[in-house]
Amino acid sequence: MTTPAWPHLEGIAYGGDYNPEQWPRDVWDEDVRLMREAGVNLVSIGIFSWGLIEVREGEFDFTWLDDVIDLLHANGIAVDLGTPTASPPAWFFATYPDARAVTKDGVALGFGARGMVSHSAPEYRTAIARIAGALAERYADHPAVVMWHIHNEYGVPVGEDFSAHSVRAWRLWLQNRYGTIAGLNAAWGTAFWGQHYEEWEHVGAPAAAPSTINPAQKLDFARFTDEQLRACFSIEKQAIRAHASQPVTTNFMANQHHGVDLWAWAREVDIVSDDHYLWAADEEGEIGLAIAADLSRSVGGGKPWILMEHSTSAVNWQPRNIAKRPGEMARNSLSHFGRGADGILFFQWRAGRSGAEKFHSAMLPHAGTDSRVFREVVDLGAKLSRLGEVRGSRVNADVAVLWDFESFWAQDLEWRPSEDVGHDERIRAFYERLWRDDITVDFALPGHDLSRYKLVIAPAQYLLTQADAANLTAYVRGGGTLVVSFFSAVVDENDAVHPGGFAAPLAEALGLRIEEHLPLREGGTAEVAFGDARLSAGVWQEDLVLTTAEARGTYLAGPAEGQAAITRNRLGEGTAWYISTRPDAAGLQAVMAEIYADAGIAPAGTPTGVETIVRHGDDADYLVAINHGTEAVSLDTSGFDLLTQEEIRGTLVLAGGDVAVVRLPHAADGSGR
Repeated sequence: MTTPAWPHLEGIAYGGDYNPEQWPRDVWDEDVRLMREAGVNLVSIGIFSWGLIEVREGEFDFTWLDDVIDLLHANGIAVDLGTPTASPPAWFFATYPDARAVTKDGVALGFGARGMVSHSAPEYRTAIARIAGALAERYADHPAVVMWHIHNEYGVPVGEDFSAHSVRAWRLWLQNRYGTIAGLNAAWGTAFWGQHYEEWEHVGAPAAAPSTINPAQKLDFARFTDEQLRACFSIEKQAIRAHASQPVTTNFMANQHHGVDLWAWAREVDIVSDDHYLWAADEEGEIGLAIAADLSRSVGGGKPWILMEHSTSAVNWQPRNIAKRPGEMARNSLSHFGRGADGILFFQWRAGRSGAEKFHSAMLPHAGTDSRVFREVVDLGAKLSRLGEVRGSRVNADVAVLWDFESFWAQDLEWRPSEDVGHDERIRAFYERLWRDDITVDFALPGHDLSRYKLVIAPAQYLLTQADAANLTAYVRGGGTLVVSFFSAVVDENDAVHPGGFAAPLAEALGLRIEEHLPLREGGTAEVAFGDARLSAGVWQEDLVLTTAEARGTYLAGPAEGQAAITRNRLGEGTAWYISTRPDAAGLQAVMAEIYADAGIAPAGTPTGVETIVRHGDDADYLVAINHGTEAVSLDTSGFDLLTQEEIRGTLVLAGGDVAVVRLPHAADGSGR
């Protein structure tokens, strides 16, 4: 069992961002009274309050913060104390105008929003260390403070910065990475288009240029940006650690912002926390939610994590902000919980009357306590209060889907064979197939130890190093089942095509070579014959030459008509499949059925629209069952429903839109079912 990340907080954490500085003092008393009614036990405060704490450079006023922390503590509500460094105050920009972030077009970003600072500016780094240290020195021993929340959503809205501060730091970063200018020239392939360098001072950031910029340079700049942001986090963490010992986190945006490498970031935090918001245009947002939750758990090594922000209803920043329907908030929350979250928090507690987020939903909406949203907030708090025994339990998975931020950065660069090919789409298609088959998924990197997984899927591994390819090949040889989708293993870590051609590092595992990519014209589709099934696939075909692989699917039309489209190769004790076209989740059903058989995986066979996840504890296992449909369903299980406090004997009847959390008899093999 995992040691609780917040030892002084009982049960499942429940609450959200609290911004008392936006309200008169008399409202605070009402807030804490209603928080207690709702079952709130943790709030995040101070995240955007730099100008109200450090009112002038080096001059601090903690009066209001002292009052609110004491008030929360007196009412049994713990504090996740934020460092407000995502939004420097007006005095900072007036004093240090050259610390502003600069766009690739050379525009310096002004004050009035958030996150508009150069993370490479020495003045900014000095300032964030000062305020983080001052907060930690004052509140390290306050019994209300159970966690530190550094910054907010790193890289949003400003990640890449092209200021003079950034360019200087960039050159130093390159010198540390490559050692010599010759090493840089070799890695970037600067002989192309006459980009050869003789002096470090001539190397600039990949700002606006007449044509497409060197992709290796842009890939490195993405790596540099990620490391610069992480360096700022480390500065604040060190300043806090000089005084305080509580866990430190920062809120990720898993599956919604790919500008930072969450695998690297997860190594720096004491507990992973994530912000997740449904994308309103996605009519099955519960699938995207599950991806984000599984990714949050995975980057943290499987340990329980915190849902730091989500919404009670609509957000305010999408083109069309769709309100959640009755019961949807609870289903969203308990899906995150089922996939490993030990904390369920929202943005924000009380809906704000002013500013850019006044149309964002909240736990206490503009409509007040006599509203459906608030009643559901109170009901969810009561439900979560019954789930404390689940805290610290873990989720196990037999399937890993590869998720590699550096590969995404490289694939997203310009001048690729087809703009219709995207890593998000392929990951969603494969994950959706697994989700509909009710198969629990971890995410992993291609270089991880994959031996514990029966099945590994690489939906979009455009960039693959030789070492990682060797790891995947060894996984297959040792008995694993590997699935590789098209446009994978194309380039190395410098975005250079592998010697031997496309997918050459996986030639032994896949039993084939790729002569040519054959992208289709806009809207083009072609059927693939796969046994008795006919799969509709679009966007992409490839000219495959099989060596040891066997053809399992054949193109019926298109530039590769009559050639192999889907292949299977035996290597050692395992099997590798290659899918050289783009079927959707429905089209993958027949293919995945055979792949499951190779991997020894049996889909759970749950009704359509039902997701189930099992959390495994030391003394019990817990089945979280969520019915996203409108009709009642029956599931074969026995145990005790923690939400209804009822014994389940053989059959769980789950009403449309309902959720159950069932304590299961503890299986000796850890299967939980």
